[in-house]
Amino acid sequence: MSRIRNAFANGKAFIPFITCGDPDIATTEAVIRAAVANGADLIELGIPFSDPTAEGPVIMNANLRALTNGIRTDDVFELVARLRRDIEISLVFMTYANVVFSYGSEKFFTRCQQTGIDGLILPDVPFEEKGEFLEIGHRHGVELISMVAPTSADRISMIAREAEGFIYVVSSLGVTGTRTRITTDLASIVRVIRENTAVPCAVGFGISTPEQARKMADNSDGAIVGSAIIKLLERYGKDSPKYVGAYVKSMKDAVR
Repeated sequence: MSRIRNAFANGKAFIPFITCGDPDIATTEAVIRAAVANGADLIELGIPFSDPTAEGPVIMNANLRALTNGIRTDDVFELVARLRRDIEISLVFMTYANVVFSYGSEKFFTRCQQTGIDGLILPDVPFEEKGEFLEIGHRHGVELISMVAPTSADRISMIAREAEGFIYVVSSLGVTGTRTRITTDLASIVRVIRENTAVPCAVGFGISTPEQARKMADNSDGAIVGSAIIKLLERYGKDSPKYVGAYVKSMKDAVR
């Protein structure tokens, strides 16, 4: 069983998202370790990019802070290599096509394989254009994570049938960010997914409270949280690991 599938093997998964290099790489590493120690099942690592079109202001600002601090893609790969000395849970990248292209696709996927990255999420690559990344990902053992949005409609079944790793279900229209209410009929989306694949699905975008996480996990196989964690990093800086650890524990307890 792949590490990604293993993340969903023991009940509902909690998946935190962390922008690498915000406020610095050392803090990112400490935050990841705190998240793992407090029950994270899989971690999405954001490679900073100057134009993260799927992100709201919280994560966009985290990208800008990391880039201003001089964080490079090589720094992120070196971080993953250090983490893999003792961390076994699944790690996936969430970034944008231009990051892969500018680094060099073959070099990027080779380094993913060498350092132990299990999957890749590219929000700006539609399903119909994934082929360029899919073949090279397969050669290097990196699964391309598909996204399903409320507007996917009759494309949901098609996306689900070809999905690998897990399916990222976008809870709401718009960009990432915390929301007081999530009104999308997620049960219907997940029902179509389950009719077409055994690949697990997790819900992200807008989740910030344990109550929301529990509700999303009730409808799917897990919950993904980004902006709420980035807000803790923005508030506490280098002291963030203990606060993120406590937050991850509360969210994992909620979905458990």
